[in-house]
Amino acid sequence: MSSLESLDVAGKRIFLRCDLNVPLKDGVIGDDGRIRASLPTIKFLLSAGASLIIGAHLGRPKGEVKPELSLAPVALRLSQLLERPVIFAGEDFKQQAMALVPGEVLLLENLRFSAAETSKDEAERSIFAKELASLAQGYVGDGFGAVHRKHASVFDLPALLPHAPGFLVSAEVDVLKKLTQDPIRPYGVILGGAKVSDKIGVISNLLEKVNVMAIGGGMVFTFLAAQGKNIGKSMVEIDSIPVVKELIARAASLGVDLRLPTDIVTAPVFSADSPATVVSVDEIASDQMGLDIGPKSAQDFAQAISTCETVFWNGPMGVFEFPAFAAGTKVVAQALTQVKGISVVGGGDSAAAVRSLGFQDSDFGYISTGGGASLEYLEGKALPGLTALGL
Repeated sequence: MSSLESLDVAGKRIFLRCDLNVPLKDGVIGDDGRIRASLPTIKFLLSAGASLIIGAHLGRPKGEVKPELSLAPVALRLSQLLERPVIFAGEDFKQQAMALVPGEVLLLENLRFSAAETSKDEAERSIFAKELASLAQGYVGDGFGAVHRKHASVFDLPALLPHAPGFLVSAEVDVLKKLTQDPIRPYGVILGGAKVSDKIGVISNLLEKVNVMAIGGGMVFTFLAAQGKNIGKSMVEIDSIPVVKELIARAASLGVDLRLPTDIVTAPVFSADSPATVVSVDEIASDQMGLDIGPKSAQDFAQAISTCETVFWNGPMGVFEFPAFAAGTKVVAQALTQVKGISVVGGGDSAAAVRSLGFQDSDFGYISTGGGASLEYLEGKALPGLTALGL
């Protein structure tokens, strides 16, 4: 495997695959964290004498050109952060790429506007990859948030050019290895988010490795339902209840301290101004839905975190976008800032949550940029984009 430092880039056009999939509404970027995370690799390549052709995606346009998913606002923000012009590709992007001189940056339009980028047909992806390869003389993979996808710019393109991982991908892999290969103990994991079905694989794999696992977010109500509790109108995945019961039993057999909330913040409807009520998990009314873990549970989770040397957190504890239901997430985030060992915040929702609640990236040991990719790595899966880079 070649390192970024050993890749010959001076005077060459380098295709840089970034993850610039930022939250965007009405052309306004809600959180530029992923753009900032790409800066070290971009600046290194430019200082080494390369010109850059940056490829990235935004959302899921499914092969159609959707103006609301254009990367034009990202080009503007990237230019501001780099303090140098960033050319945004037009229809003549091939000519624009060939005309680049060292130090110049060209950002291509959303790669997923082409159906070939995400095609399951290898021949179709290959044609698109060859088209992209014709623009450049080297490839750097730094879009960690996409490395679990077998897409043309992530999997097929590296094979066609001299390639190396960027600093972000290398750092992400190093951190994930610390979470999976002989982690410093006690090792705690906090999982939240909406759907337990998205996390079953990672829960199952991590149960073999962790000392403490705390469950919050919308997914917790499937756990509570599996224990026979009334969850009112709360989110639940009925089909996942049998496997959740198995996970609860397995945690007990492995001696894992599985922590579930003992109190819940409920409301009659999903709304920012809906009246919030704290109740025991045994007293959720039929006309109420749970929108956050309760204050006792948040403190319990924080106490569990305080005993750990290694902590991984993925997924908010509640609807953090609504102030009345953000406390659980904020308490857990605050506890992570106090971890003496390694604290890792994983996933876009978790990263957006801590920033929106007033925390700085520097408050945590590491903030991962790729939620889905991180989870699949922690499940023990081989990720196509990492395989393509020799990682």
